Order: sequence, then structure tokens, then C-alpha cells
Amino acid sequence: MVSENGQGLLAFPFEGLNDEEGASVPEGIDFVVDAHVHIFPDRIFDSIRKWFDQHAWPIRYRFTAGSLLEFLLNRGISHIIALHYAHKPGIARELNAFVAEVCGRFDRVTGMATVYPGEPNAGEILREGFEAGLGGVKLHSHVQCFSMNSPEMEVVYQACIAHDKPLIMHVGREPKSPAYPCDPYEFCKAENLERVIQEHPDLRVCVPHLGTDEFSDYQRLIQTYDNLWLDTTMVLTDYLPQDPPPPPLSEWRIDRIMFGTDFPNIPYAWDREIKILAGTPRLTPEERAKIAGGNAVEFFGLNGEKR
Repeated sequence: MVSENGQGLLAFPFEGLNDEEGASVPEGIDFVVDAHVHIFPDRIFDSIRKWFDQHAWPIRYRFTAGSLLEFLLNRGISHIIALHYAHKPGIARELNAFVAEVCGRFDRVTGMATVYPGEPNAGEILREGFEAGLGGVKLHSHVQCFSMNSPEMEVVYQACIAHDKPLIMHVGREPKSPAYPCDPYEFCKAENLERVIQEHPDLRVCVPHLGTDEFSDYQRLIQTYDNLWLDTTMVLTDYLPQDPPPPPLSEWRIDRIMFGTDFPNIPYAWDREIKILAGTPRLTPEERAKIAGGNAVEFFGLNGEKR
């Protein structure tokens, strides 16, 4: 959905919600992998929060990286996938080392690496991150302004394939904001991603937010290609206006959908999305369990985790 003035979902800031938070994950879901949690050094978290306050929504949870992981684990989240991204060249090594150190303190947290597409030695930076224990790669096209089909992305794809690591790419068109340094509608198209997954059948790719807002295109893509997954992040929460709304989860390919939240950069209770998933109609208990955690075990290769 593009706003009437053509500036996207984040044309204007949103208000936060004062909804009640639970003390633990809801009953009926025994194993939950949050496949979309962000951690950053404090100075970068501070900058991100200032940006969100001005251009998106007020972030409700303003924790340090370690304390936010403890918060979720203490409330029944079984495993966490910790994501970050480099907003400029030259900082990915430092960020990857930070994430590797923080995630190394927790048995039930898997950190991702990042790189700024096109920066020198990108393949080496990712290899070092994998050797430090990071379990994949996270990129954010709205912030990093890359084209999925550009030559510099081939380094990222080949690094993931060579090391058998998954790639999480925010390449859905929304939420678009006039405050981003580029227009994601120019290069974030489902047809561009289709070229990537066709040309790299051994590359495991996850697109967050169910590919907002090209829902029908992404429904077709996950039905067609076994190397593409999506996550639910923020789409289930009835917070962002989406017209038309996403199809019910029961109409998607269930074994290619993963649960995620965007914690802590959210304007509502930490468990809002998992409570909605727990009450989603027309899902069998087995299908709900796959979305809540089982599919993430497969995608991220979480050996030894409960399915």
C-alpha cells in the first residue's frame, strides 16, 4: 500500500499502543523461535530510536542488546535469531564482532552477520563472521540501498552458498519512508527477487514481513520455489494499515512461513504477535507449531532444537 501522497506507509509517524503484555508466551504453543530480533551496540540503538521517534513509531522497549535477549528468553521464547545491518561501509566487521560476542553468552541465541553490499573485502568480512559463530547474513535494502540483481550482491550470495548459510533480506517494498536515503519501490520488486532465487537454487533466502506489500506475488513465489521463506514480522499485529490486507496465514505455504516480531523496535506489547498467531483460525496445531518455530529450525539449521 502506498499512501495517497505516494510516500509510503511511513509518510507520517504512528502512535504507540498501550496494550497489555503477558508474562510468558501463550498456552498452546510450546516452542517459539523469534526469527526477527534486532541487536546493536548502544550508540547505534540510540540513533535508530531517534529515527523511529521522528519518522515511524515510538519504540516501546529500549533495552541494551544483552538485556533484550534475556527479556525474551525469560518469557518463554525458545530460541532467538539476532539480526543487525551495517548502514554504511566500513563498520560491518565491528558490528559482526559485537553480535558474535553478545550472542556467544546465550545457548539459545543465533546471531547473523552483515556487510554493506559493494564494500571492499565483503566476502572476507562474511567469512570472518561465520568463523566467529554467526549463522547467516542479514541485509536491509531500504537502509543499504542495494539492488538484488547488482554485481556486488553476487559476493554475498556466493559466500552464503559456499558456507551453507541462510540470507535474510528486507527487500519488500514497504514500509517505505521519505526519510530513507533511497526509494525502495525502485529496486524492491518481487520479480527482482525471483531472478535471484532462480539463478541461485542453493541459496536459502528469507524475506521479512511476508513481502509487504506484494502479498500475492510472494504467495506465488514460496509456492513455486523451495529456497524461499518469509517471516510474519509486524504483519499479523493489525498495526500498520494495509490495503488490501494480507491473506490469512492458512492460505500461504505453511512450511515456508516463520514467526518474527522486530523486537525491540516495536510500538506495542512484546507478545502481541504471538498471541495473535496462537488464536489464528483455520490453522491446525501442527501448522501453528511449524510457523511458531519448526520452520525456523529448518531454515537456520538449529541443530538439536525441538521441532
